[in-house]
Amino acid sequence: MPVTVQADTSPAGNPAQIVPFLEVRDLQKHFGGVKALKGISFVIERGRVYHLMGENGCGKSTLIKIISGAQPSDGGELLINGRRVDKLTPVGALAAGIETVYQDLSLLPNLSVAENVALTRQLVAAGGSLARRLDLRMLKDTAVRALAKVNLPADAAFLDTPVEELPIATRQLIAIARAIASDAGLVIMDEPTTALTRREVDNLIAVVGKLQAQGVSVLFVTHKLDECKAIGGRAIIMRDGLKVTECDVAGQSKQQLAFWMTGKQLDDTRYRAAFDGGEALLGVDGLGRRGGYRDVSFQLARGEILGITGLLDSGRNELALSLAGILPADSGRIALDGAAITLGSPAQAIGAGIGYVPEDRLSEGLFLEKSIKENIIVAMLDRLRGSFGLLDGKRNHAAAQRTIDDLQIVTPDSDNPVMSLSGGNQQRVLIGRWLTIEPRLLILHGPTAGVDVGSKDTIYRIIQRLAGDGMGVIIISDDLPELLQNCDRILVMRRGAVAATFAADNLEEGALYRAMAAEERPETPQ
Repeated sequence: MPVTVQADTSPAGNPAQIVPFLEVRDLQKHFGGVKALKGISFVIERGRVYHLMGENGCGKSTLIKIISGAQPSDGGELLINGRRVDKLTPVGALAAGIETVYQDLSLLPNLSVAENVALTRQLVAAGGSLARRLDLRMLKDTAVRALAKVNLPADAAFLDTPVEELPIATRQLIAIARAIASDAGLVIMDEPTTALTRREVDNLIAVVGKLQAQGVSVLFVTHKLDECKAIGGRAIIMRDGLKVTECDVAGQSKQQLAFWMTGKQLDDTRYRAAFDGGEALLGVDGLGRRGGYRDVSFQLARGEILGITGLLDSGRNELALSLAGILPADSGRIALDGAAITLGSPAQAIGAGIGYVPEDRLSEGLFLEKSIKENIIVAMLDRLRGSFGLLDGKRNHAAAQRTIDDLQIVTPDSDNPVMSLSGGNQQRVLIGRWLTIEPRLLILHGPTAGVDVGSKDTIYRIIQRLAGDGMGVIIISDDLPELLQNCDRILVMRRGAVAATFAADNLEEGALYRAMAAEERPETPQ
């Protein structure tokens, strides 16, 4: 459906005045009695970068859905190229030059890379219908050009690869390539760096620079203050459905930006107090898996927090999955509390007292359409069954409510679907699920990916409390400030092997990154 265009509202008789690409005027949106947007106004100028910032639940997602035509507003106006538009649809937004990369990527997993990248362009050209035959030559040419812009390969093998066979970081870049495959005037990126390593983030920043040089505007929806500072541009900060302020990122400290987002004073000092050591909990000796990692050895004490990091191909992800019993190791030994254990399946890991919070909560962790209560208690169902094998509703509710209260999960009703929660609350539900089995060891893979700064603070404090109670914690992450703030030691992996192990106290981020990216052979950790 085409965009309905109203009369030109730009000032007449003044051709020298530059009309912004997008103007948002007093935008409003209600869901029942909840006011998601309470009159938002701002301007997107051509060739500039903007960061849409705020805690989960502040209205950011609703705002970008309206701009991209996925939802109608209840009031206010949108102007594209100085002209007011009504009844904006997704195809109409694409035709008007607005491309969006959503947090869930919205890729078609069974289609090839080329089809995912270039299909949208032909969809728009066909007015939203693909009843006609695809132009396969144009499909390939479009994909090759777009992939080159994000520094992904464009050979025939890669173009023909089904997206579902690729790692999540590569899929993220493919989604971005799709967004820039057409002649967009505005590219909206919803948490674009959630699954990217630092090297890939640097690559994305370079892509943004190319887009700016071509006069394309970019709107980042993000929580990552370090990346905002590195990219520059303007910040549009929201809280509780309102625009709190708009400012140049370069002129503000991270602490000030966080305060505007949360209404609270947050800082980047260490959460972790000094760890004096404890009884041995986990021993990993010579662990290896073909094609993933080799000869990995380390120890973990009770109450200790160990960080594991590395670039995407370092083997850190495969190691995490082996410790959770998902990708069993081929060689080596694992001991828990001094006793040898076998982690040949997730069930064996759970039985040994190991909880695992996966990297992607949406596709790997949560049952999105199920209730908050069901998502919390699913790991402890056997404990909640009565004498006849039936679940006790009152016990179910009480167990879920204890977790909700303990982890400060914000919800009016545990029977609401978990998909109704903000990202930070969803993550706490997932952590809470594994706490119900009372684990000896908790493995957190990207514990705050896609989580706002306020929820990060809450999750970090939960992690510290768990370690303080004697639980062993492993954090697998490429968020270096996260590791430095929360861990006692940090193990760096490179090309499938342990490259170095650092004490986290007083460690500088630059030294940690150099160990991740260095080209020399890995050293044996001390």
